[in-house]
Amino acid sequence: MSTSVVGIDIGFGSVRAVEVSEAGSARPTIQRYHEERLPAGAVSRGEVLEPATVASALKRLWSAGGFKSRDVVLGMGNHRVVARDLTVPKMSMKRIRESLPFQVQDLLSVPVAEALLDFYPIIELPGEPETGPQVSGLLIAAVKDVVLANVKAVQLAGLTPVEVDLIPFALSRAIHRGAATDDVIVQIDVGAGTTSVLITAAGIPQFVRLIPAGGDDVTQALMVRLALEAQPADALKLTLGLEPGAGELESGRDAETLAAQTLVHDVTTELLNSLRNTVNYFTNTRHTLTVTRIVLTGGGARLLGFRQALAGLTRLPVEAPDPVGAVHLARGLNVEGLQQSGGSYLVALGLALGSKG
Repeated sequence: MSTSVVGIDIGFGSVRAVEVSEAGSARPTIQRYHEERLPAGAVSRGEVLEPATVASALKRLWSAGGFKSRDVVLGMGNHRVVARDLTVPKMSMKRIRESLPFQVQDLLSVPVAEALLDFYPIIELPGEPETGPQVSGLLIAAVKDVVLANVKAVQLAGLTPVEVDLIPFALSRAIHRGAATDDVIVQIDVGAGTTSVLITAAGIPQFVRLIPAGGDDVTQALMVRLALEAQPADALKLTLGLEPGAGELESGRDAETLAAQTLVHDVTTELLNSLRNTVNYFTNTRHTLTVTRIVLTGGGARLLGFRQALAGLTRLPVEAPDPVGAVHLARGLNVEGLQQSGGSYLVALGLALGSKG
């Protein structure tokens, strides 16, 4: 593999890529980045439905962005991926991975043969005399067909997938790089169709949850209720937001506007309550770990008032990450564009940073 690798974030309406040189060194450097729009229906909740369409977008992306490397790292993190607590006997990672199919069927909703399995170790435990030392960690399982559809799109574009990584892990890698802390941090990424929650302690993942809901649920609800097309519905959502008084039109709040505002509030509140319950579950089951703050990312989190509502429900400070990450930037890179991206390239950056090449 070359000294450069490209992280690819395939989202609902666009595909983003970040090329990093010397990813595994102490001085990784962003060489270039770019984004290309995707037509509606090509991707749904992180799952590629039209590989040829996505491949065409990737070819345009490579051309417009001037990417040099064709080695890529893909991310997975939708509702077809599950993360479960798992404790296994202490042994090499190779043997642990080989043993997973024989241990985890009861934890999965699909047959083991239809899933790709991995294990993320967290802590070693002494165990009982009859069991010996054990390792506690996270089982990561993804539906094989979903992963293969994403891989197919990349291969059709003439690219070489070298790794597939869990998106919350990649995002954490970009957010926490160079920021050593003992804090317990909740990382929430609100995508179009999936919201991920990753809780870390001293930078080590402790808990993962993938919620099959996101910002596009509000758009879809407005489309159905008000018979709108996608673009006007999305614009109305962003105009209304959650803050009191948001969305007042020049003619005042007519019945249709009030109905739309109620809909935005109700759908978003359902997601917010799910996030609060997730944080509470972790707090109630990990008594030795006290959550200190939330780091919020994702396009769905840009809804007016979302951050304030999340802070109010969880009673935790909510902050945004550095959109660039603690990495070096190549000479001539459009740093301003990256700074103004609102963190939208962090997933792709984290995927590239995790490359083992």
